[in-house]
Amino acid sequence: MGSSSSSQAEQSGGADVPSAKRICVIGAGPSGLGAVKVIKDTPEFKAGKWTVSAFESRGETGGVWNPSPADPSGTEPPLTALYDSLTTNTPHPLMSYTSHPFPPETPLYPPWPVVLAYLDDYAKKFDLYPHIRFNTPVRSLHWNTASSRWDAVVGADELLQFDLILVANGHYRIPRIPETKGLQGWIAGGKVTHSVWYRNPADYTGKLLVVGGGYSGFDVASETRPFAKEVIHAITGANPEDHDGGKFKKRGRITEYLDVDEGKVVFEDGTTEGGIDHVVLATGYQFSFPFLSAPEVVPAFPPQVPPIPEALYNSTYHIFPLAKHLIPLVTSYPPSSLAFLGLPLRVAPFPLTEIQTQVALKVFSDPSSLDLQREATALRERYEQLRVAKGGDEVAVADVWFRLGFKEQFDYRDELYEFVGTDYRVPRWERELFEEKDLLREQCRELDRSGEATEWLRGVGSGADPVQEWADFMWKVLKRANGAASA
Repeated sequence: MGSSSSSQAEQSGGADVPSAKRICVIGAGPSGLGAVKVIKDTPEFKAGKWTVSAFESRGETGGVWNPSPADPSGTEPPLTALYDSLTTNTPHPLMSYTSHPFPPETPLYPPWPVVLAYLDDYAKKFDLYPHIRFNTPVRSLHWNTASSRWDAVVGADELLQFDLILVANGHYRIPRIPETKGLQGWIAGGKVTHSVWYRNPADYTGKLLVVGGGYSGFDVASETRPFAKEVIHAITGANPEDHDGGKFKKRGRITEYLDVDEGKVVFEDGTTEGGIDHVVLATGYQFSFPFLSAPEVVPAFPPQVPPIPEALYNSTYHIFPLAKHLIPLVTSYPPSSLAFLGLPLRVAPFPLTEIQTQVALKVFSDPSSLDLQREATALRERYEQLRVAKGGDEVAVADVWFRLGFKEQFDYRDELYEFVGTDYRVPRWERELFEEKDLLREQCRELDRSGEATEWLRGVGSGADPVQEWADFMWKVLKRANGAASA
């Protein structure tokens, strides 16, 4: 991966040009890289009216796709949750930057080293590295009313000022630990780790309990089966199932952890399981912005709506209130001066980052383009809809705030395209294939197991219209699945 010195970043996008507006991007993972590229493409940047500096706390680009060692005995979580076998959970033609497809013949669900190399190629292709300062964390941000700029303390103790902050620090590091009765005793007893520490399935040989129904939970439960004496996968609402002569069990939500020495837990249907040696919590992550504190961001649940609060709150489940899941609806600093990229979950992240950055830049250059009253009304309506659906449970509302459904995420992207004034809309085939991504993933695994994958991929994406080639290929894989189902 590439690197950049402080002086390089300052000479390209960070120099003190009196007439230029200065933009700060926090993080050089997928969202940060996409943001820098979009900024570089603007007429304002090319005319010297805007500069950009990205700050990355690590020594390389890649963010969550850049591996980090995991020490389960450590007090701090590893820098990323990347485990040895991690692949994408979305086909790469649906998740890639619109300006940079993956190379021809890339497996639909590439392993993490391929994604990391792709991000490096992207940064090199568009000459992003000169704008990135590595090993330079942003330590604090505060709005300076006197200068009408953000004061940013970076690195050891360097004070810089910026007109616009784009937050792109990711959200897959700080573990979310459930408040299940008795769990803290198990944690104190050393029998629990979060999946952020998971790396290799061979490390788990006893009776293992995996908690959580997301992609990580399913991966951990599946991968550890050949190594663990027994695997129990606990998923809220699941019907009890036993497989492999009882060596693999599916159970519902855990309601209580009993005696840690006995390794006994209680499930939501009242049944119990004992003799558990270890628990892996695949229970998600908290939104964390250690460089933002009160009064700019209040670390608490927001007051009930209505009205829309005047301050920005981080509940760790969501950030509220944000117009378009992006821009703070606040009064203590200009909403146009700060934006949070990549907060929506289970979406196609790279193309979303591109259009979110375009929206943030439009609002930055023309604050009047954002109708604050209209955005506040939209937030109240969404809040009320979710509040009714969740029975008034504020935590549940916050937990689902950024969890966009298949249709919702693409409607959201189309709304952003409309806002910036482009005619582009997410094509129908992309919407339809995204809904089939789990079936596609299983079929690709079948092709790997049968040894057919290389031949199926041969030449795909190398023609004059690689986007259409990849779409045709995915439909072909789905047709294989449908043929197998009808056989």
